[in-house]
Amino acid sequence: MKYQCLVIDDDETIAENTAEYFNMFDISTAYVTGYEAAEAFLQAHTVSLLLLDINLGARSGFELCKQIRKNYDMPILFISARTGDDDILTALRLGGDDYITKPFSLSILLAKVQAILTRYEKAAEAARAVSAKTVSGDAPAQIPIRENVYLDTGLHQIIRGGEAVGLKAMEYKMLRYLLENRGRVVTKDEFLENVWEDTFIGEGTLPVHIRHLREKIEADPGNPVLIRTVWGVGYILGE
Repeated sequence: MKYQCLVIDDDETIAENTAEYFNMFDISTAYVTGYEAAEAFLQAHTVSLLLLDINLGARSGFELCKQIRKNYDMPILFISARTGDDDILTALRLGGDDYITKPFSLSILLAKVQAILTRYEKAAEAARAVSAKTVSGDAPAQIPIRENVYLDTGLHQIIRGGEAVGLKAMEYKMLRYLLENRGRVVTKDEFLENVWEDTFIGEGTLPVHIRHLREKIEADPGNPVLIRTVWGVGYILGE
């Protein structure tokens, strides 16, 4: 069975109420309250988006996120009462797409989830359209990034030294936008409006995705020369 959203939270009241609320607005949602239950659910069902708590009894949502990222590429939104910067950065570095602090408004959370589901469905449709063209004989484009590094717009991946490097959906959109605007500064607000289509993402989310891109395209990610930060403004793709 296919679900649009799975809530993973050891507080059963919060998990159940969130799922019931989303279902009222036609977002097909289920919930589980533990690590092993989440793994079993994902093996048995298709899920488009996860709402994941950090505290899962004796287990950790961080650990579960890391495990999920080995096999799945759906958006993961952390929901937690923990507000420390270290927790937020850890969640994003492990593959979380956003971080929402408790207590939260169900109506605002619903709006965020609806926006993310719409965005990712559009990306999936675009990917299917490109795949159909490729099957029909149209060759996908490869956009040069630097010497021996290209963005394959058909497969939504980087070709680096002849080897394929996978991209998450948002990483692909960000890199494609930077390439289309090469040589000029792309502001944070422009990214949020034109790429994320969501002006309410967490403060640390954008820098973490930029860091992931640097790790995949820079010769030395610690000293980036391609994606450069313009402090207080945004980012610029050079060369």
